Amino acid sequence: MTKQTANDYLLLFRGGANPEDMSPEQMKATMNNWMSWMKGLKKNKQLTLGHPLQDGGKVLSGPKGKNVAPFSDTPDSIGGYLLIKAKSLAEATKIAKGCPIFNNGGTVELRAVEQMPNM
Repeated sequence: MTKQTANDYLLLFRGGANPEDMSPEQMKATMNNWMSWMKGLKKNKQLTLGHPLQDGGKVLSGPKGKNVAPFSDTPDSIGGYLLIKAKSLAEATKIAKGCPIFNNGGTVELRAVEQMPNM
C-alpha cells in the first residue's frame, strides 16, 4: 500500500470582521475563535505557517516594477493567509470550512501550491 503524502494548500482570507466596528469583547471572541481553530490545525500537523497582513503597502506594475502605487484596502483585499498540509483538495476544503472568517461574512480562497522541481 502506498502512503499518500500531504500537499501544500494556501488559504487566502478576504473580508470578515472589521476591528473598528467591534467592541473589545467581540474582538476578543473573534481572536479566540481564530486561535482555537489554528491551534487545532497545528495539533493535527496541518498548519505550516500563516499571518495576518498589515494595512498599507505598495502595488508594483509595468516593466521591472517601474510603476509604484500605494496599496488601497478594499473589502476584496487579502487580509491574511495560512499555508496548510492536506492529502487532497477535498480535505483542504473541509479544513477551510472550519475557518472562523465565515462568522463575520468573510471568504476563503483555497489554492493548491504547485511544487517546483529542484527547490
